[in-house]
Amino acid sequence: MKKNYLFILFLALTLSATQYGFAQNNVKEVSIAQNIEGLSIYPNPASSNRTFVYLTSKRNLTKKIEFFNVLGKKVYSTILTGKELKISNLRKGVYILKITENDISETRKLVIK
Repeated sequence: MKKNYLFILFLALTLSATQYGFAQNNVKEVSIAQNIEGLSIYPNPASSNRTFVYLTSKRNLTKKIEFFNVLGKKVYSTILTGKELKISNLRKGVYILKITENDISETRKLVIK
């Protein structure tokens, strides 16, 4: 009889150890890529004699625009409340734009010829 109690105790301890000590966490982190809905920049490529490019989105909220050169250096930053983005102070080249609207950021490329 004593052996049965020891066996049951051993079995209970083994099951509880495997249940808590070796259980896998079934919670998976899901990375949801959020984009600015309907974001578009036109004309792209833009000519250097142009004063504005137009930046629109579905919600057309206030946007923070940061311009980076191809080396990753920030060259210009502005807040856009309308649709017209002034580019007359930029030289010819390729720029990476980081556009932030309503805490959602997206990057786009802008070419000025």
